[in-house]
Amino acid sequence: MSPPNSSALNRRPAVVLVSGGLDSATVLAIAVREGYDCAALSFDYGQRHHHELAAARKISASLGVTRHVVVSLDLRQFGGSALTSDLHVPKDRNEQTMSAEIPVTYVPARNTVFLSVALGWAEVLNCFDIFIGVNAIDYSGYPDCRPEFIEQFERLANVATRAGVEGHGTFHIHTPLAQLKKAEIIAKGLELGVDYALTHSCYDPNNAGQPCGRCDSCRLRRAGFAALGQVDPLKYPEAT
Repeated sequence: MSPPNSSALNRRPAVVLVSGGLDSATVLAIAVREGYDCAALSFDYGQRHHHELAAARKISASLGVTRHVVVSLDLRQFGGSALTSDLHVPKDRNEQTMSAEIPVTYVPARNTVFLSVALGWAEVLNCFDIFIGVNAIDYSGYPDCRPEFIEQFERLANVATRAGVEGHGTFHIHTPLAQLKKAEIIAKGLELGVDYALTHSCYDPNNAGQPCGRCDSCRLRRAGFAALGQVDPLKYPEAT
């Protein structure tokens, strides 16, 4: 997919959080298609693997984004999550179980931290649009993926910054995937030309980066492709 032909100087800037996963790749493609001059932001936060950061770089490049910053934040010092400690990653859960409680893969306050950093960069860039791939339907019960959280953070952004207080603009947190099912997200990405073979969604991949096929993220992803009658381009262990 190629970015719009208009010069970046004539396009409205946006900061887009890019994790390397399916959802954030789709959000980045949406922002590019809508004509934003996108600055991609990823985090090396002490997660249990770095395959997603490699994916984030590939996705950003494939969508024509030349400005990509990776911020280091060692949340492993706090732990409290299977993604930032040695806690077991849940496997083979059905969608009802996934949504019944907040799982151990929830990283405490992660989206609050990430959006705060994105807000700081946006203010430096004189940018008032921030995109994030949160989803309130096909997700694992994370509280910081809900519309209520996004609404409150957006309000915070406009009273906690010099740009907001002095009236230079109004910050808006874009969540174009918030009310879409996983299959709808994938369909949107395919329409926009996203190469999902570049993405990484697994919470617990092997050392080579191969997805487990059994964690919540893998199961939701695979179900989304199956619902569309599509084959997920990632390679999973044959037994899953």
